[in-house]
Amino acid sequence: MPAGVSWTTYLKMVTASLLAMFAGAQVVHRYYRPDLTIPDIPPKPGELKTELLGLKETQHKPQVSQQ
Repeated sequence: MPAGVSWTTYLKMVTASLLAMFAGAQVVHRYYRPDLTIPDIPPKPGELKTELLGLKETQHKPQVSQQ
């Protein structure tokens, strides 16, 4: 019995932890949308520009409340 609990409880907790970790990694991967293409010629230092594609698509103009 690891950690003083039964094997079934231990396996349930390990399974739940792994599923939560995979789900969190998937959410982060979809939010940041990394560019997984490999360029033929690597960019020079300071030439690489990164942006949050997920954030760029969902941005909208802020609304100013008129009170």
